Order: sequence, then C-alpha cells, then structure tokens
Amino acid sequence: MENLFNDARRHIGKSFAFRQGQFNQNSGSNWFNNSLPLSTLFIITCIFISACQKQSISSDVEQAQLSSNLKSEANAVILYNGLSDLTSRQLQQARAATANYRNIENAVKDGYADIEVDVEHMGHHFMKTAIVDSVFDIRQPEILVYNMNEKGKQELVAVEYAIPLTYQRPEGFSGSGDVWKDDSGFPLWLLHAWVWAYNPDGVFNWTNPLVHLH
Repeated sequence: MENLFNDARRHIGKSFAFRQGQFNQNSGSNWFNNSLPLSTLFIITCIFISACQKQSISSDVEQAQLSSNLKSEANAVILYNGLSDLTSRQLQQARAATANYRNIENAVKDGYADIEVDVEHMGHHFMKTAIVDSVFDIRQPEILVYNMNEKGKQELVAVEYAIPLTYQRPEGFSGSGDVWKDDSGFPLWLLHAWVWAYNPDGVFNWTNPLVHLH
C-alpha cells in the first residue's frame, strides 16, 4: 500500500508542479507536503483507500478458495506442485475410481471393512482384503482412509495401497515421489495417496498435518 501511495504522490506532484511553477529538483518533496490543494490530497486518499479495499477483498477470496480446496469436495490433486503430468493423471485416476466411496456405505457394500487402525494425522482405515495381492492397481486401492468431519460424517481423505512384504517393493506411481513403507508393523508394503484431502507435506507423505482424528 505504501508503494501505491508513493506512486500516486509522485505522479500527481509532478503534474501540478509544472503547472503551478512551484516545483524544482531540490524542493519537490516540500512542495508536495506544503503546496498541494486539498482536492488533490483527497484524490490521493481515495486512491489509497480503494487499493487497500481491493487487496483486502482479493486476500479474502484467496483464503476462502484455499479453505475450500482443503476439503475433500475439491480436487486436491491440482494443488500439488512438482508432479509430472503422468503422475497427476494417475492420481486423478485414483480419485475417479474411488469417487463412489466418498459415501462410506458404498465402500462397505463393496467389501471394505473397518480394520480398527485409527491414527492421528491419518484417519480410520478400511481394507478390502480380497484384493490384497502382488498387483498394484491405481484404480483399486486396498485401503480407504476416512476421517470424521465437523458434521459427524465419515469423509474420504486418502487412498492407500497395500502389497504383502513377501513381494518386492511395488513400482507404484510414475516417478520416484511415492513413499512405500515396510516398517508399519504390518506385513505389507504401504503407500498413502492424499487425493481427497490436500496434504501440505506432499501427496504421498505418510501423514497429513491437516487431518486430526475424530
């Protein structure tokens, strides 16, 4: 805002100085402070206030958009930086394939069951044991991760892939960004993908600081 005010002051000061013959290189600042008519100062004040209001509105809009994007209704994948186009497309495929499971009742009907693994900064884990095998399928995550929202409803926040440790580390998503864990205490390679709730620590990070267990 200070820069806007100074720019306006310089512009109007120069304009009026030459017209009134009261401006010189050594006293331009004093002239502005002492000789500008009240009408000119009023114009500058209006410009200053208007710019402040616009910036405030813009900031409020950006904050509201970010808040919305942190919820699972928004497309969290587009918020992640540094992903290749192929990885982004794969994550979008995971979202599309699990959209029906945002309603937890649909997940239960399809064989996902609560395995009572409830972890802070993760959520509640529901596994479909029938598909736990050596195959990594982006469209068929073995685990769905939910968390209770402010309305008391289970909300899908992430998908998780599980491959038995008896097999080699899965190839997973394109690139080297995915983080497979083999030390979780379960005999499984595990990989989270936060495609339904934005994770500031990264889409493949093990935990999400924005998710608090409810």
